[in-house]
Amino acid sequence: MKAFTQACVRFMRRFLPDAFIFVIILTIVVFLAAMKAAGASPLQMAMAWSSGMWGLLAFAMQMALVCVLGTALAKAPIVRGLIEWIASFAKTPAQGVMLTLVVSAVTCFINWGFGLIVGALFGRAVARRIKNVDYPMLIAAAYTGFAVWHGGLSGSIPLSLNAASNLHPEKGMANTGGAVTQLIGTGETILTSWNIIMLIVFVVLATLVFGMSHPEAKDTLVANPKRLQDAVRRYQKPVTPAEKIEDSSFFALIIGMAGFVALFVLFFLKIKVNGVTWGRGMNALDLNTVNFLFLMLGLFLYGSPVRYAHAIADAAANASGIILQFPFYAGIQAMMLFAGGDTGVSLAAVISLFFAEISTAATFPLWTFLSAGVVNFFVPSGGAQWAVQGPIMMPAGLELGVKPSVTAMAIAWGDQWTNMVQPFWALPALGIAGLGARDIMGYCVLGLLVMAVVGCVGFWMVGALGLAAV
Repeated sequence: MKAFTQACVRFMRRFLPDAFIFVIILTIVVFLAAMKAAGASPLQMAMAWSSGMWGLLAFAMQMALVCVLGTALAKAPIVRGLIEWIASFAKTPAQGVMLTLVVSAVTCFINWGFGLIVGALFGRAVARRIKNVDYPMLIAAAYTGFAVWHGGLSGSIPLSLNAASNLHPEKGMANTGGAVTQLIGTGETILTSWNIIMLIVFVVLATLVFGMSHPEAKDTLVANPKRLQDAVRRYQKPVTPAEKIEDSSFFALIIGMAGFVALFVLFFLKIKVNGVTWGRGMNALDLNTVNFLFLMLGLFLYGSPVRYAHAIADAAANASGIILQFPFYAGIQAMMLFAGGDTGVSLAAVISLFFAEISTAATFPLWTFLSAGVVNFFVPSGGAQWAVQGPIMMPAGLELGVKPSVTAMAIAWGDQWTNMVQPFWALPALGIAGLGARDIMGYCVLGLLVMAVVGCVGFWMVGALGLAAV
């Protein structure tokens, strides 16, 4: 196991390019492949690429906020103290790596942005306490915990199926090709017993594999102590009236409490005001609600508006990769969806239809998972993945008699699966750790292989046991 792991590490460190170069290479590959599949000219494909680069701005803003708000919350004093306390339970390098993966997975299940940052900060805390632990492997374990995100409470595909704003009265739910005509609650997606069981099995197996794979002393890369020191802002006692207002907890508490009241109504009450009903229970859990929750919680925990504003400013740097690369991935999505050439078929359709045509009702969830893993390598955004595959796979699944909720979760799992060797979403954690993608991706191959086994076996059983049948 250790020999295989070190071989993967050496390969990735030698051949994996920077994440931005990676997306440029993917752009060229998809440009050529999509041009061939669609029968399009280079000019047609270039226009599809350039016009599509701005097609995900709203979603990119949501994702940037998830990252920034999650970072700020994870660095709140009370959260940081909790991280240090939990890290103290690890006594050996293997225990440190295993505990990092578990903490990351639990927090990523709650919210992917929060979990990514907590995982990286937790890995740093472990590295400060255990001097002979492999630092890149710690951060890889933190990123591997991210593999549960799309089956968790901030998963963009299941939450989009639960958002009333995405449901058109005539066309049905967005990105489902008319296969979904009413909201699908989280009780049918995220909170199903089979999804929870698959997530637990993955975390247990991945934790054991990482624990057994910690390198020998001769191969261990220990962190530079300077990388492990967190910069902490120092605040002087406010003197002027303006400074006292800025540092006052009054405004933070008032706004925070107002936000918590609104969330309480949204999740636990049903109130009708001027004909509009407020309160949807767990069906209210979507990306905007998650961001609102973390915004209010962060403001409340920092205790003053100016301190929270500074925390957000510090956290904004972690979203730089999203801001730079999202337009390129939006352009890739546009090229994969382009069907204006001589064949009238898009590259996304070619990939998805291939898997759909070889499926039966029992095997469709498995093939959907595998196809989503392939597509995700080129379109790592969950929302973009949904836009690419949803309109094709959702009607195909319904025609075979597969529940739309199962098809959607198979796409979600495929999306989170190949993220393990796709450096895009590792950027926030890498920024905190002070590492590059090639430093951790060799270890992340372990998470990729474990997820492949759990996903394939899990979705095969969902289909074979009839859990996917309409």
